Amino acid sequence: MNVAVLAVGTELLLGQIIDSNSAWMGEELASIGIDSLVQVKVGDNVDRIEVQLRRLLDDADAVIVCGGLGPTHDDLTREAIASVMGNGLVLDDAVADVIRDMFESRGRTMAKNNLRQAMVPVGASIIAQTRGTAPGLICPVEVDGVSKVVYAVPGVPVEMRDMVQRAIIPDLLDRSGTTDVIVSRVLRTWGESESGLNERLDSIIAELEAPGSPTLAFLASGWEGLKVRLTAKAATAAACVDVLDRWEERVRAELGDLVFGVDGDTMESVVLDLCRRRGLTLGTAESVTGGLVGARLTGIPGASDVFVGSIVSYATRIKQELLSVSDGPVVSESAAREMAHGVRERLGVDVALSLTGVAGPAEQDGQPAGTLWVGMVGPGFDEVRHVRLPGQREQMRQFAVITSLGMLRPHLS
Repeated sequence: MNVAVLAVGTELLLGQIIDSNSAWMGEELASIGIDSLVQVKVGDNVDRIEVQLRRLLDDADAVIVCGGLGPTHDDLTREAIASVMGNGLVLDDAVADVIRDMFESRGRTMAKNNLRQAMVPVGASIIAQTRGTAPGLICPVEVDGVSKVVYAVPGVPVEMRDMVQRAIIPDLLDRSGTTDVIVSRVLRTWGESESGLNERLDSIIAELEAPGSPTLAFLASGWEGLKVRLTAKAATAAACVDVLDRWEERVRAELGDLVFGVDGDTMESVVLDLCRRRGLTLGTAESVTGGLVGARLTGIPGASDVFVGSIVSYATRIKQELLSVSDGPVVSESAAREMAHGVRERLGVDVALSLTGVAGPAEQDGQPAGTLWVGMVGPGFDEVRHVRLPGQREQMRQFAVITSLGMLRPHLS
C-alpha cells in the first residue's frame, strides 16, 4: 500500500513546532513494509486542508491526517474530511459522554467547545482516545470508484503514536491483505559517516537488491549515532529473526567495532553494561560538556550501581583545586590526563573519564572551536585522545558525549 501523511497546523508552517510526527509515522510505516511516498504540511484552513487531502488521495491508497482535531475554532480537520467524504458531521453521544466524564473526574468545568471533538463525519469509525479527549477517526472514501481510507489522529505526539500503533497499523495491514510478518533490527554505529558506512556496505547492499531479500536503510540520528536498519519479511516472526541473524552477522563483519549496540541500546547504556559485567565503577570529570555525560549516564535506569558521580570542573580554578590540574593550558593532553587521574582518586572509582575542549564560538588556549581532549584511566589503560568535532556550540557538546563514551568503550570490552 501507498500511504500519504498530511500534517495540519499553521504553527508547523511558521516553524514554531517541528513536524516530528510525520517522520515518526514514516518510520513506523516503513517498518511494516508500507510505503509513505509523500508527506505534506498545511495550515489551519478548511479549504486548503480539503485541497491537499484530495490531491493526496489521487495517488495514495490511504492518508493519515495528523492534527486539527482539538476543541478550538481553528481545529478544522473533521470538516475537511467530511467534505471529501461528501457527508456531514454528527454528534457522537458516546464520545461526548467520555469527554464530559473526563472533565468531571478531574473536578473541572467543561467548556462547551470541547464537544466539537465529539463531532464525527457520517460513515466514519472512532479510534477511542486513551490519553486525551479528541478521538481519532477512520473514514472510508471513494475516489473514481476506488475505495480508499482517511485516518485522522491528534497532533499531540503521545496520543498520535498510541492511535497509530493500536488502530491504524493493524487496519492498514488488514486492508493490504498481507499475512506476512515484518521484523526490523537496528544496528547502532558510531565513528563513521553515512557515506562511509554506505561505501563499506556496498557489496552487501548489492546483494540485497535481489527479490525477497531484506532491506537495509541508514538512519542518521545526530548525537545518538548512525543507525543501520535491516528489515525482513517472512511467514513467521521466527523466520524473520533467522534472516536478520544471518544478515546482521554479515554487516558486523564489514563494520567491526563501529557497531556498538542493537535496537534500544545507546552508547551510555552499553558503557554502563560493560562496566557492570566487570564489576567496575565509573566517574567523570567534565569541563566542556558541563555535566552532559553524567546526565546521559544517569538517564539509564540502574546506572547507580556503576556510575558514582561527576565533577563538573568548568572553571580553571576548580580543575586545579579539585582535580590537581597543573598550571598551564587547560585544553590540552596533560590537562585531560590530570583530570582523569584526579577524579579517579577523588571519587574512588575504578574507571575515570575526563573531557576538556572548546565548544566555541571563541578559541581557548589557542585551540579552535570543536577541539576535544578525552582522558581515560582504568585497570590496564591510561590514554588521552584528541579529536575535532563539527557543529555549533550545543551540537559540539552533544557530540562530545557520545564520542568520549565511544572512546572508552573498547577499553571496557
